[in-house]
Amino acid sequence: MYVTETKIRVRYSETDRMGYCYYGNYAQFYEVARVECLRSLGISYRNLEDQGILLPVVDFNVQYKKPAFYDDEIIVKCEVREMPNVKIRFDYECLRNGETLNFASTTLVFLDKIKNKPMKIPVEIASKFESYFRDK
Repeated sequence: MYVTETKIRVRYSETDRMGYCYYGNYAQFYEVARVECLRSLGISYRNLEDQGILLPVVDFNVQYKKPAFYDDEIIVKCEVREMPNVKIRFDYECLRNGETLNFASTTLVFLDKIKNKPMKIPVEIASKFESYFRDK
């Protein structure tokens, strides 16, 4: 398993009239955490796209427990629990002061931009994950 944590502060513009962080903003928070998770392994979305490899989201699930509010600092924990192959799944937990606000997951597929078809994870990307899944 590979785990990272990303801090995000809820901005005023991300809240609704109730003062809650608008539920739709969490998808963006997960994206930030996912990009930072890959970046921590030396994987750049930009470089992947420049190589003709896209990573569209094919599944998104979220379960809300409690709201975040303006100026809250939240931690988005991002986990890759299985060795990626054609798909890569990210699991998320948003926390405020150690308290769980929500859980989510996204599944992305490695897509060949030219063929517009799913492809196996490139070897150079897979190698960055292998040490975390060697014993599995």
